[in-house]
Amino acid sequence: MPISRSRTRCPSGSRPEGALRVHGSVRLLGLDPGLQHTGWGMVESAGSRLRHLGDGVISTDASQPLADRLCTLHRGILLLLEQWQPDEAAVEHTYVNKNPQAALKLGQARGVVLLTPALTGIPVAEYQAMEVKRAVVGTGHADKIQVEAMVKRLLPGAVMRRSDAADALAIAICHAHHRGTRIALAKGYVPA
Repeated sequence: MPISRSRTRCPSGSRPEGALRVHGSVRLLGLDPGLQHTGWGMVESAGSRLRHLGDGVISTDASQPLADRLCTLHRGILLLLEQWQPDEAAVEHTYVNKNPQAALKLGQARGVVLLTPALTGIPVAEYQAMEVKRAVVGTGHADKIQVEAMVKRLLPGAVMRRSDAADALAIAICHAHHRGTRIALAKGYVPA
């Protein structure tokens, strides 16, 4: 199963580098759904501090039947969940393509991406692309280059080999920010 990794080279079944948790931290898995390539990004959030743990892409073989490709995607996400043990996951809402066949296939891949962590008891949040861009760059109309540059700035040492992985890290960062805001509001903090 083709899962690419950045900063994460590990034999099957072993713990990835950087897998030890910081006390009081939360692991967040960002997922950017796609049938051909699903990006993933793992960050650790401790208060307002973020640490890049790993990122990569789960790729499927376009020559395979759709059911096999969806199984590959499911198994790839299960492997990530087993290796990294995230506390929460976040998924980006997908852009609806004008091609109905492509939109349907993307929707099926997105279903697998949402379902897999949920089946293991991991809470899954969803964000619009504009929300992700606003949380990471400061504007909902940022382009991919701006998002990737800001991800690199917020997560020093992150080397994303594909834009799908950069998008997934941006989704995880967005979730960390939204999560922090929800926690502060629950504690009664009201910004001035």
